[in-house]
Order: sequence, then structure tokens, then C-alpha cells
Amino acid sequence: MSQSRRANVLVVDDESDVADTYARQLRERYTVETAYSGEEALERLNPSVDVVLLDRRMPDRTGDEVLSAIRDDRYDARVAMVTAVEPDFDIIEMPFDDYVVKPVTEADLVETVERLTRYADYEERLRECYSLTAKYAALQSSKPDAALEESEEFADLEAELTAVRSELDEISASFDATDFEALFREFETDDGSGGATDHTT
Repeated sequence: MSQSRRANVLVVDDESDVADTYARQLRERYTVETAYSGEEALERLNPSVDVVLLDRRMPDRTGDEVLSAIRDDRYDARVAMVTAVEPDFDIIEMPFDDYVVKPVTEADLVETVERLTRYADYEERLRECYSLTAKYAALQSSKPDAALEESEEFADLEAELTAVRSELDEISASFDATDFEALFREFETDDGSGGATDHTT
């Protein structure tokens, strides 16, 4: 997700008053859409959605089924289960990014969306850094130093790589130990599944 635009958030809950409350609390900071069923969520889902806040207990199609459909369709959206269902061992195989237990406050919702968008930004920049580094290394190994020094394209590549590394440093500076643990867990499992966060008050 580009840091220059507002994150697109899809709020999914079969209790319309709950979904509308979440949307109202988030709209000042993000572009928000609501869906009042699992089927409607899948209809509204598109590649522009950055974060999905997803209830588990819904009558037509459960949040678990919607989550599976999102992953099967290979959308890049980050998904947080926001639910009254206490986490059990069944969540181990579920490919969500965060698990938030109701009731939640506005601060809880904002914190969840901010965390997930930071993760997405970091991974996007990290992929870009890997690609640029590979190009940089390939050219360094195949071209003489004089040719590299004379090349405007190589100078642009160096500048771009420096900028991306700086962005990575800036994003990671906002991480705490929990953020790094979650990211490393994702890299290890490569399935995007996350841990549970209890915001019960």
C-alpha cells in the first residue's frame, strides 16, 4: 500500500449497527466500506482493499469461509478477525493477520488498521529492496567500475535503492517487539496467519 494514500478498509459484520459504528469511527482516517454479510463482503472485495475487519459469526457465510475465499482468490488485503468468539486451537490453521476479541474501542480499531498497514508497507518496500539489490549486484558483477561510474541508469538505481532502504528504516523504527515477532512469523510460515490480540475491556 502506498503511504501517499488513505488505506481502504472493508468492515464486515452481520450486525449493521456494529459495522456502521466501526465505519464511523474509522472514516476520519481511512476510506471505509461496510458489508453486512459474508456474501456482500466478497462482492465488495477488490484489489484496492487494504484491510478487512471481519466478524466470524455470520449466518449466510461465516467469517472463516470469507477468510478462506479471500486467500483462495489471492487478494493482498490484510485481514483482522474482529469477533466475540474467543480464540481456540482452530485458529492455528486460519490465515488471518490479527485476531481481535470484542468488545473493541475506537482506539483498538485504529491501532489494528495502523499495524496492518505498517506491515503491508514494510513487506512492499522489502520486496522492492530485494529486487533492486539483485539488479545492483548483477550489474556490479558483470560491468567494470568505469562503466558503472559513467552510467546514469546505474546512478538512478543506486539512488532508488538508497531511498527504499531509508523508507524501510523509517517504517521499522515504528515497530515494537510484537510487530517484529509477527512479521518474522509471517516470513517463516508464508501464509499470513497471525496471533490473537485480546482487547476485551
